[in-house]
Amino acid sequence: MSNNFDLKRFEQEVMNGRSQDMTDDRSQDMWNGRGQEMVNGREQDRWASVAFPALMRKVYIWMALALAITGFTAFGVANSPAILQAIVTNKILFFGLLIGELALVWGVSAAIDRLSLTTATMLFILYSVINGVTLSFIFLVYTAESITSTFFITAGTFAAMAAIGYFTKSDLSSIGRILFMALIGLIIATVVNLFMHSSTMNLIISYAGVLIFVGLTAYDSQKIKQMLLTADSMDEGAQKMALMGALSLYLDFINLFLYLLRILGSNRD
Repeated sequence: MSNNFDLKRFEQEVMNGRSQDMTDDRSQDMWNGRGQEMVNGREQDRWASVAFPALMRKVYIWMALALAITGFTAFGVANSPAILQAIVTNKILFFGLLIGELALVWGVSAAIDRLSLTTATMLFILYSVINGVTLSFIFLVYTAESITSTFFITAGTFAAMAAIGYFTKSDLSSIGRILFMALIGLIIATVVNLFMHSSTMNLIISYAGVLIFVGLTAYDSQKIKQMLLTADSMDEGAQKMALMGALSLYLDFINLFLYLLRILGSNRD
């Protein structure tokens, strides 16, 4: 009986040991799974913390480079009488440049998912060059001093509004929708005034344009931040988002500059 009892007790201990091993194994698997999830989450957070500031830097570097390309192109064309003469005397070429600008912006925006980063970047550069060609006429209308001073005023205003959009805790989405509708109204008013030739209307449009693009700068800054915060790596898709952000801010800066120039610019004698 003693041997039988000992054997049964041994078997029970073995079974208990196996049950405990299975429990420990499952507990270990569970902790390993949670541990792996924590590691993956930390790894993703680490990449996100690295990717976001790098992508934000790319936004402003691309924007600054595009502005530089536009500025140098505009200045170069303005100091080239032959090129200016060709554009002024050839309406097909002039309107072709304007249509080309619109087509590039719409095309890149619509096809960004299908374009490679290299192609999208080259199209952005091309747009900056064409925009510089069409903006070269400001050197014929306004003095260099007023263009320079207006540029720095624009840069200061833009930087302040971009910072507000980036750091504010308020949601600017509703303001963005209002500004977009106001922008449509501004375009319509501009087209109408092409036929009315009203100086008063022109002044109203200029002030309205400044207000709209000041607001859009803050809105786009917040939107770009929120968009890039979702990126967990520096892959091509994330960099294309940064490129589109740079294009939006570039357009805000250029339009703000032009509307301020209409108000502050001094005409050549």
